[in-house]
Amino acid sequence: MTDQSNTFTLVDPVKGNLAFKIISFDDNSYFDHLQRNNYFSVIWIKEGSGKLKSDFSVYNFEQDTLLAFAPYQPFMLSTDKPIKGTAIQFHPDFFCIHKHHKEVSCSGVLFNNIYNPPYVKVDAASAATFGLIENQIKVEMPNQGLAQYEILVSYLKIFLITASRLKTEQQAAARMPDEADKEPFILQNLKESIEEHYKTKHSASEYANLLNISAKALARITKTHFNKTISNLIAERIIIEAKRELYLTNKPVKEIAWELGYEDEYYFSRFFKTNADVSPQLYRDSVGFNREADLAIN
Repeated sequence: MTDQSNTFTLVDPVKGNLAFKIISFDDNSYFDHLQRNNYFSVIWIKEGSGKLKSDFSVYNFEQDTLLAFAPYQPFMLSTDKPIKGTAIQFHPDFFCIHKHHKEVSCSGVLFNNIYNPPYVKVDAASAATFGLIENQIKVEMPNQGLAQYEILVSYLKIFLITASRLKTEQQAAARMPDEADKEPFILQNLKESIEEHYKTKHSASEYANLLNISAKALARITKTHFNKTISNLIAERIIIEAKRELYLTNKPVKEIAWELGYEDEYYFSRFFKTNADVSPQLYRDSVGFNREADLAIN
């Protein structure tokens, strides 16, 4: 475990890579350049504001905001003034949200949600919970005692569950469309269509035909509500499934490509690298396939 006053790091002794880390920051030096990390990042902005560039979109963020990013999801924070907050980073070997989905349910809410911005507004009650957990983690990190790993994972679970509940509540409150406004219903149909057909239909025009709407009109609605193109949404959904398969299974890349509707393994690999910035094999090697490495404190 390394401690640089406000930074505590737990290292995987087998590979020497980051397993779990908590950082208290008072400027933007950690995040002012493009990040493509092989671990999950949860960033709690306590003070300050700025712009978040993530995937294909740009968002404004303010204080009391929680940002969440999956492995190799690109992001960068731009600010005019210093920001203060806390970042929690963890590798899937330390805690895999896919394996623990039933317990935590943050995959598709905090992480890997292609239809909502990768952040949630932090209210006073949640801030109190996050602050308590943050302090408990910092107390536990230097402790090499019995069951340290289990205790840290328990704190992390509570943090993620609290954030997931908060985002779910805020999403539900935001879904109060005027009944005369048909666009939300078209968008819901689009989401359902992508979920049903992303393995076989890869073009925007195919979804416009499914929804019986012009491609131009659907593109306008999608850009307005999701700040992304239809092609962006389709690509992100395919990549999320590909990453899940690469992490959780030992299927050959060729088989994963075929299951996702790509007969040419090499075309799929280029598509994956374009959208994930790493090859499928490197993603598997760095993020994992059913690894159960023991963790220790250095």
